[in-house]
Amino acid sequence: MRKNNFKNKKVFVGMSGGVDSSVSALLLKSQGYDVTGVFIKVWQPDFIECTWKEDRQDAMRVCSELEIPFITLDLEKEYKKGVIDYMIKEYKSGRTPNPDVFCNKEVKFGAFLDWALKRDADFVATGHYARKDSKNKFMRAFDKSKDQSYFLWTLTEKQLKKIIFPLQDLLKEEVRKIAEENNLAVAKKKDSQGLCFIGKIDVKDFLKEFIKSKLGKVVNLSDGKKAGEHDGAVFYTIGEKILGEYIVNKDVKKNILYISKEKPIYKEESKTEIILENVNFGSKIKKGETYNLAERYHAKETKVKIISIKEIKTKKELAVKFELVNKNESFVYTSGQSLVFYKEEYLVGGGIMK
Repeated sequence: MRKNNFKNKKVFVGMSGGVDSSVSALLLKSQGYDVTGVFIKVWQPDFIECTWKEDRQDAMRVCSELEIPFITLDLEKEYKKGVIDYMIKEYKSGRTPNPDVFCNKEVKFGAFLDWALKRDADFVATGHYARKDSKNKFMRAFDKSKDQSYFLWTLTEKQLKKIIFPLQDLLKEEVRKIAEENNLAVAKKKDSQGLCFIGKIDVKDFLKEFIKSKLGKVVNLSDGKKAGEHDGAVFYTIGEKILGEYIVNKDVKKNILYISKEKPIYKEESKTEIILENVNFGSKIKKGETYNLAERYHAKETKVKIISIKEIKTKKELAVKFELVNKNESFVYTSGQSLVFYKEEYLVGGGIMK
């Protein structure tokens, strides 16, 4: 564990009731920080069996074991507006958003960070597996299998200066071991999965509570004929399979899905511009440089060489053209998803594919 010079500094730790955030609080206290545990309460739909009370109880129990203060922070409105409403709006428009990216942007490192700084906090901390160097440049986590940097590309250098990732140099198995050795109540608790804060739920089932199903045609591009039906084009994503073939396009207005045996990929010969919106780069990407691109969490990365970069309208939107370094590589272009740029161990930045 890397040493620091921040003893007695005030830090609020986002406590989810899980092992990662609990060990984060433990490590910070052992390093001399003035630690307060904060459980973030968010909006929960009434049609999902909710575990937030149990998770809050676990977080409170760990804070009691560590003898640190515990606070419940109500961010229901911020979460509903910044994550859920955004997610539903994007799906209705035919795009496929990544709610976990916006959960981190709007809630954990948006409203929570703002709240903490107004209360004279020096830092906030979370149980994310991500890393930053001594100059506050963002990096992949030491544990590559758990690395969550893809979900955090919206963080700015100004924010990173106020954020600590206590687990950045640890493997998951080491985190579990620390929890067990210190007899934390959540040492053997399973990791939560699924939609940020809400938990494991089929996204289509979730969306159908807010968007009406509507039967539409599935058209095969090989012959232009109807191959079957679907329950709403907005519920489907480019690249996923239906009727045994890939969805390569969709017309939300006409409610039609187009399928093919060939996976929709960005190929070398296309060399088309990709428009990225809401971009955030810690350092500028440069023409002629090579980067690794991730179009989804834990996707096989694609190595590319930048051919051209052009700003559009504002500095928050870029048109990027590149060529594939390895001709046999490719990636799926999905409107609404995050495209993240890496340079070796560093996360350079990213944007949302338009």
